[in-house]
Amino acid sequence: MDIGFAILIIGFAALVAAFFLLVIGLVFSELTNSDIPRGVANGWKLHAVHGLFVGIAIVGRILHRLGICNQVGYIRWFTAWFLTRLKPVPAGLRVKDLTFSEVPVRVYEATAVCDGLRRGLVYFHGGGWVLGSIDSVDEVCRHIAMKSDTTVVSVGYRLAPEHRYPAQLDDCEAATCHFLSVAEAEFSVDSRRVAVGGDSTGANLAAALCQRLARREDGHLPSPCAQVLIYPALQMADFNLPSYQQNHAVPILFRARMAFYFLQYLSGDMSVCQDVLEGIHVPTEVRPRYKEWLSPSNLPPECLARGFTEKPTPDYDGQVYHAIKAGLEPEVSPLLADDADIEKSPPTFILTCEFDVLRDEGILYRKRLLDLKRDVTWQHLTDGFHGVINFFNQGWFSFPSALLAVDGVVHYVKTL
Repeated sequence: MDIGFAILIIGFAALVAAFFLLVIGLVFSELTNSDIPRGVANGWKLHAVHGLFVGIAIVGRILHRLGICNQVGYIRWFTAWFLTRLKPVPAGLRVKDLTFSEVPVRVYEATAVCDGLRRGLVYFHGGGWVLGSIDSVDEVCRHIAMKSDTTVVSVGYRLAPEHRYPAQLDDCEAATCHFLSVAEAEFSVDSRRVAVGGDSTGANLAAALCQRLARREDGHLPSPCAQVLIYPALQMADFNLPSYQQNHAVPILFRARMAFYFLQYLSGDMSVCQDVLEGIHVPTEVRPRYKEWLSPSNLPPECLARGFTEKPTPDYDGQVYHAIKAGLEPEVSPLLADDADIEKSPPTFILTCEFDVLRDEGILYRKRLLDLKRDVTWQHLTDGFHGVINFFNQGWFSFPSALLAVDGVVHYVKTL
């Protein structure tokens, strides 16, 4: 072997080893900053999953800085290649990839004979408006369709940073309205029994869409008969609610990461991230109204049991507000909508997880709905964490609370 070539091989091996040592060191550093409470079921497994996700993100960041590829693109590619493996379609289910009003969708239909028309569910995946796909919720949608005898439409809406708000919501509206218009003729679904739903930011889109359609009601199409909100992200005004404080470092959604996703959805301006976390983006004149809706006193006492500190009111910064002002509008923060909009909400299913920064938003939305005499079904997973539904039926990556969450949705959908 040529000596120069041997030196090149040794040098390359040393570079690869150094790269992996760097990644391992950074992953270890990130893991020491996480906090997995004792109440989380299978906490050891969540540690392992979090380590994997952190490693993916770190490698993506390094490759991005080296100019090899975009970090978000790498995370999407790795997740699709390694973590999202589609299984053969089981007997009794028909799955079709279609396009509704130029929006890609996947339709799940039970093949068993049905007396009359079926119910429908239009589902929007989570992922911070940046990640996630039809494939990432494939197992969830299959299970709901099979166990509830419901036709499920999973929507592949456009993502940030390539597409900013309101592209995601517009896609969800276009796909939903298309399905409502052809439900009976093409899918044997009763358009008056079609619900919308989703997880995390997908639940945000479902809640925002229900409010948008209620405001635009023109009689041509029926409104969704219900909204299914799985640990929903519902407001961008207060990142210091008790659940944000208690679960700020609980995987897989950290407090700062939620602000990051909101900003990616809106504009991509990360320079105001810390300002948003501190709350200086909220105008002084609207704070009393938001306080009425977001006050920790509206939460059940058990939500305060793990500690909570009332933060001093921060000074308002108009520049920060103007950078994110769309984020305080109801189409991004449905929890901040006026009573007149919320009282038009359809019957609602809300699922929350104890160890989730978004826990309190779902509970506060429930209270607003109940105060306005709306019908609400609430399920709370005492050992659940944000994103748990993505680990449903995923082999070693599965968590018991994921089955509880999905079966809770199935039980509710069967009542529609």
